[in-house]
Amino acid sequence: MFTALRRRAAKAAALVGAAAMAAGLAACGAGSGTAGASGSDGGLRKVTFMLSWAPDTNHIGVYVAKHQGWFRDAGLDVDIVAVAQAGAEQAVNTGVADFALSNLTNVGIYDLKGAHLKEVLQVQRKSSAIWCALASNTAIHSPKDLDGKTFATFGSNESDAVVRRMIQHDGGKGEFDKVTVGTSTFRTLQSGKADFGGFYATWEGVQAEMYGPKLTCFTEPDYGVPGNADSIGIITADKTIEQDPDLVRAFTQATQRGYEYAYAHPDQAADMLVEEAPDANLKQDFVRRSMQVIVDGQYWGDPKAIADGSETLGAIDYDGVQQYFDFLAESNAYTDASGATVRQAPQARDLATDEFLKR
Repeated sequence: MFTALRRRAAKAAALVGAAAMAAGLAACGAGSGTAGASGSDGGLRKVTFMLSWAPDTNHIGVYVAKHQGWFRDAGLDVDIVAVAQAGAEQAVNTGVADFALSNLTNVGIYDLKGAHLKEVLQVQRKSSAIWCALASNTAIHSPKDLDGKTFATFGSNESDAVVRRMIQHDGGKGEFDKVTVGTSTFRTLQSGKADFGGFYATWEGVQAEMYGPKLTCFTEPDYGVPGNADSIGIITADKTIEQDPDLVRAFTQATQRGYEYAYAHPDQAADMLVEEAPDANLKQDFVRRSMQVIVDGQYWGDPKAIADGSETLGAIDYDGVQQYFDFLAESNAYTDASGATVRQAPQARDLATDEFLKR
């Protein structure tokens, strides 16, 4: 039922987690973008939204907006499709999809390789990534114990930089072996092929809590990784913004309303996700628990501040993201389309915009 951590998915192999749960559906995502097209459904505009992995609570605002009819109210007929093999970012960049779930780190990496994307809504305000070993591995108590161990990786420079920084901050050398994960980090650890891997506290962390296996985990901010590493939100193409800003505004604000509802009514939103994504075979109690972890951890911002209007859910965390971008550049984690190292960090303010949000 569950995949391993979709570690900032789809950036030149940074956690493309959809592979396990959505592989069978991926072909469905290979349609054509439909921005501006009118259909027979009451004149609604056809829009394609692509998942960035399998359906989960990171996507929940889109599912809530669809379930509640808020896309329809905005004049949109939104088709939610599975992630394409090339990734959601590439699908949006080429016009296969109009919008997708991604994060600003991915947008920055794709920008260095020639893509033209922007994030228009950022739901996640702080990192939910956790780096874990099985609790049964009693040799690992803190990140420095990861020195010389084997990392279950999806192959990204970003993940290597993060793990190295955490180990070194804890007093270790930052040296580790790697094995590429096939489908599940959990299974890779349980097989003994690796000692530790990456997960999300709001999804795999909930799985481990409810169903096992028990984990020993470390969070990035506690061990020297600066900024917001998980700037998850909605992306579109620069071309779409330029040619059809009204479409971008309509989709963004309906989606923003969906996330706001989910944050204020987590159980009801969880039930909507389960109903709207039947092929994912999600368990209601699991999804409800995931949403509660998101709310309790204030991963999307301060719920009270959002409720009273002093904080806008979906606003871009430019400063936090830039701190993380700068860390990756200092760690030589960026490469261009030819594979050459890029030492200049992308600029968050060039890759995102708040202008389409409802304040």
